[in-house]
Amino acid sequence: MSPGAQREWLRLTGELSKLNLITNLDRGALATYCGAYAMWAESMEQIQKYGTMVKSPTGFPIQSPYLAIANRQAEIMMRIASEFGFTPASRSRISAPPQDQLPLFDAAGPEG
Repeated sequence: MSPGAQREWLRLTGELSKLNLITNLDRGALATYCGAYAMWAESMEQIQKYGTMVKSPTGFPIQSPYLAIANRQAEIMMRIASEFGFTPASRSRISAPPQDQLPLFDAAGPEG
């Protein structure tokens, strides 16, 4: 993961762990979110630097290629965000198990 994705990973895993809303099974989806976040943030920096319109090699104004990247990464982020409860609407549908509730399967495995 890129440094930006790693920072987002640490931030989110800390918050999700406090709420008991993350397991090892979530690693792939969360890594995808963090990677999309990092690319979105990088694209937004470039849009701030160069603007939403840039000059083509022939001198005509065109939409910045960074805008398409930022929009696509935002779509990915929002789709995954709803799975983890990162949006107000999705948060109302997610519930954490009570702290004293035992896990469904014993961590030692099927033999116990």
